[in-house]
Amino acid sequence: MALLEVRNLTRRFGGIVALDDVSFDVPQGEIVGLIGPNGAGKTTVFNLVSRLYAPDGGDVIFDGESLLETPPHRVVVRGITRTFQNLALFPTMTVLENVLVGSHIRRKGGPDERRRALSLLDYVGLADVAEHEAGSLPYGTQKRVEAARALTSDPRLLLLDEPAGGLAREEVATLGEFVKGMQHDFSLTVLVVEHHMRFVMGICDRVHVLDFGRRIASGTPAEVQADPAVIEAYLGTPVEDT
Repeated sequence: MALLEVRNLTRRFGGIVALDDVSFDVPQGEIVGLIGPNGAGKTTVFNLVSRLYAPDGGDVIFDGESLLETPPHRVVVRGITRTFQNLALFPTMTVLENVLVGSHIRRKGGPDERRRALSLLDYVGLADVAEHEAGSLPYGTQKRVEAARALTSDPRLLLLDEPAGGLAREEVATLGEFVKGMQHDFSLTVLVVEHHMRFVMGICDRVHVLDFGRRIASGTPAEVQADPAVIEAYLGTPVEDT
């Protein structure tokens, strides 16, 4: 069963067609990758799903109901949370305060919410820096703060926008295990945009590929790696050689 259905999405920016009749499904309980060259339309998909943009055509269906009448600030109430390619933390607020921000729209605050936030920080391995300013922490640590904040809203669908960007090789390997563990422990469905192919192919159940705003391939990681259109448009060489 598809938790998220992208149906014939089209989005234009002036004379530029960012998405051209794109359709794909994200089955419930899976980790699904969305890949493609820069400018392929991946982040535009995220911005349409999270309602930051309105489509020029098509629909976004979540759990059987269209999202197009849902205001952006209510998307999280529907059960969708995202992270951003560029970190969207409040650098002068503490780690704990940043995590608590993520819960304000679905919860009433108070001591119970503080305990929950601390529990999530413990889950991501950051309980010991809860009172540190978020902006003082290493980049990879800040990404875990963002993950903890995303979890506070009890999402069903988590959108991860280039989570491996800016990380060292060993950090990327650890992140892959973290995302798989998070998906299992919190019963999440995950849609991830990422350029790091080893990361994508190592964690995803299936992958959709965009090029110039159109979907050119879908399938398992192995199927996508072997697809001639994908190799020509994006991968260039087999993943094990990159």
